[in-house]
Amino acid sequence: MNSRTPPDLTGSSTLRETLPLLHVLRDFFSSREVTAYLVGGFLRDAFLGRPTRDIDLAVNGDVLSLAKELAEHTGGTFVLLDETRSIARVVLSSELGDVWSLKRKQVDMGPFGGDITKDMARRDFTIDALALSLDDALDEALGSGGGISKIVDPFDGFSDLSAATVRAVSDHAFQDDPVRLLRAVRLVAQLGFSLDQGTIDLIKRDSHLLTNVASERLRDELLKTLAEPDPSPHLRLMDDLGLLCRLIPELEVARGVEQPREHYWDVFYHCLETPSHVDRLMTEEDRAGDDIISYSPWYTSLETYFEEEVSDGHTRRTIVKLAGLLHDVSKPATKTIEDTGRMRFIGHDVQGADVCQEILRRLRLSSRGIHLITTMVRHHLRPTQMSHGDDMPTPRATYRYFRDLGEAAIDTLYLNMADYLAAKGPSIETDDWQGHCRLIDHILHRGLDQEGMPQKMPRLVDGHMLMKALGLPPGAQVGRLLEAIQEALGAGEITTQEEALHLARRLVAAG
Repeated sequence: MNSRTPPDLTGSSTLRETLPLLHVLRDFFSSREVTAYLVGGFLRDAFLGRPTRDIDLAVNGDVLSLAKELAEHTGGTFVLLDETRSIARVVLSSELGDVWSLKRKQVDMGPFGGDITKDMARRDFTIDALALSLDDALDEALGSGGGISKIVDPFDGFSDLSAATVRAVSDHAFQDDPVRLLRAVRLVAQLGFSLDQGTIDLIKRDSHLLTNVASERLRDELLKTLAEPDPSPHLRLMDDLGLLCRLIPELEVARGVEQPREHYWDVFYHCLETPSHVDRLMTEEDRAGDDIISYSPWYTSLETYFEEEVSDGHTRRTIVKLAGLLHDVSKPATKTIEDTGRMRFIGHDVQGADVCQEILRRLRLSSRGIHLITTMVRHHLRPTQMSHGDDMPTPRATYRYFRDLGEAAIDTLYLNMADYLAAKGPSIETDDWQGHCRLIDHILHRGLDQEGMPQKMPRLVDGHMLMKALGLPPGAQVGRLLEAIQEALGAGEITTQEEALHLARRLVAAG
């Protein structure tokens, strides 16, 4: 037990908000004569006053059976996380989940073998090697006091919380579970902490073990790191520790690859810088104080749009950041220098989309996430290729852009702007940037409805109507006519069913 005076939990909003659930859990385990401790991230975040969607429990009993019973008892859902290590999750029903303000509330359960202190020795970092029994936690939440003095803190995690330090519990922490190598960086990103020097040395020593981790676990840690604000410094930390190119080896060849003089960074660091610019462009609350970002187009409705979960529990914002990290992955392979000295990367967007697909499949990203990212990478140059000189893209060019990119169209516009900012770095020229923003705003405006949400183009006619009105047989001609009508509608050249049929008749007459 910890004999020092720990930080005060009195008034912890995390404990107060979960009080109804803590009662349910305490009664459930007590009725089965099972000892259960709050541990790990939940307890750490309670001390830090951070919101959390997970409760972590260490249970002295048959975890898998108890988790199934708890799911049935609470109307939740049982999820097996690791059968070998007897780790399970109970996703709570909305009735219990509503005690939190966050979505996807869950209880994660793992075993301990009778001595909670020994269990703490098997954990990853000192700030997570904390435990408090459910009874003592309830005493603290109810304000009766005394419970907090019984906290289990064998590795001085409180001191590291106070010092904002992430420190490994032991010198074999990463050998026991190599995904902790990435988790260390993720905690630095989430908490704003720094790594202890001894832990840095251990990570560098054991970085080669990252290849032994299941792809899904690597994916989750990478996405969680990218989900945090301003992720580029944390990607640099990941690289400094020897982790990033073990996770994505395809990035290594980009290191030191020079770009034309209008680029501030080489290809590798340009890729690392882009995700933070995505974050700047997509975060409404940060825009007002950022002079450069204030020129970029924005609609309040886009805050909700970019918060939509689209892949593996993560938002559009996070998925676009991942696209930003990968968007120039094929520049080294496509680099050429012409006789004039001009540097070119012809086809890096097309080839990059194929390489991204291989990377993302290896990381077990969802099919939707792979489609979004490969589409963005394939078309990240397209917005600037849709017009010449000072001319804005034509209505037909804009229609085709949104038709071809589908649900990745708006995301790609913001990736394109982030790419521009990462290319220029601190040498950005305001006039050029404003001109670029006007181009993107012109395209974006055509793709949004009056509420500022992605526009869904109506159909004025369908195939049956065309065949009946024009006396056409089923076949490819009908499909081509429908597409011509949609393009004319998107370009604002027609607006009614009668105009659509008239256009179809003219096209048929013209052969």
